Amino acid sequence: MAGAAAEAVLDRIAWIELSSVTLPLAAPVSDAKVLTGRQRPMTEVVLLFAEIGTEGGHEGIGFGYAKRAGGPGQFAHAAEIAPAVIGEDPSDIGRIAAMLEWAGASAGRGGLAAQAIAAVDIALWDLKARRAGLPLAKLLGAHRDSVRCYDTTGGFLSTPLEEVLANAAAAARAGIGGVKIKIGHPDPAEDLRRVAAVRERLGDGFPLMVDANQQWDRPTARRMGRALEEFGLTWIEEPLDAHDAEGHAALVRALDTPVATGEMLTSVAEHREIVDRGAADVLQPDAPRIGGITNFLKVAALAEDRRLLLAPHFAMEIHLHLAAAYPSEPWVEHFDWLGPLFEEKPAIEGGRMHVPARPGLGITLSERARAWTTRRTLVGARP
Repeated sequence: MAGAAAEAVLDRIAWIELSSVTLPLAAPVSDAKVLTGRQRPMTEVVLLFAEIGTEGGHEGIGFGYAKRAGGPGQFAHAAEIAPAVIGEDPSDIGRIAAMLEWAGASAGRGGLAAQAIAAVDIALWDLKARRAGLPLAKLLGAHRDSVRCYDTTGGFLSTPLEEVLANAAAAARAGIGGVKIKIGHPDPAEDLRRVAAVRERLGDGFPLMVDANQQWDRPTARRMGRALEEFGLTWIEEPLDAHDAEGHAALVRALDTPVATGEMLTSVAEHREIVDRGAADVLQPDAPRIGGITNFLKVAALAEDRRLLLAPHFAMEIHLHLAAAYPSEPWVEHFDWLGPLFEEKPAIEGGRMHVPARPGLGITLSERARAWTTRRTLVGARP
């Protein structure tokens, strides 16, 4: 039996290189969490990259990210648990994900611990697809070669309304299929003014989403949800605290406009509660936040079982492939923030983002990403 098991091993992980990259944003951005005093403006994104190599010469790359806080912690946790997978067969991704969870179990199975694991897990999926010579979407079993996309970059509350309007129009001209703007202003009338102006600029038929970033209590969410019905929104995102499954479920029942949530959750269990309670019309899992692609696929299966719309959060370089493999028509979020980190850019046309033909995720780190690296560690040994 031992010999048979050894024969089934196709390759072994030889090394993992982890790097922390601080990406500066062109200008500080603010959403409702800043305007209501809960957070400070965002000036940078800290990314954790994992590059993995095998004895057979195969390589893969994955990444996670942190906004405002958590970047150094993710790097430290990943560096601490990474030795557990040296010598393992990279094809055994589910088993490796479980090993990494148990290697750092005292830190929990969500939050920062899950986000540290995610970069390694995503790198393993990239490696597997590259070795197969397939885009990741094709390895997973794509249902489509392109995905509807919407832009979020140009609609932050820190952006003056005239600039939001110009950004929305530019996104439509660039072939992006929808626009999302931030709401949750301390003055609800200002939210309605901004939404009305964007709807007028884009026209009634253009997909428009809004995101309150968890800033309303239940009565405010009901009132604002009703007030926003007239604009024919594609969805209202995070109207309540991300963990208020009961409140979100009540809104789903009360509103005609679809309710979206999920991006701030960091475990499969948290998503299961949202799904089981009927607390979302649109589920928005984030692979780097929930432990990687392995856990994302578990969440996607939950969403599919309940016939939910899927709209993964951020990290379009990863989520384009995962959305392409979801059975019913999803959305993917267009953010241009991470563009400088990669040599390649996704092709967008006719309201859709197209899956690249390159193997794996189809991404290569840029020289600027290398220059923005603040710390690096190598686990194992390169050949």
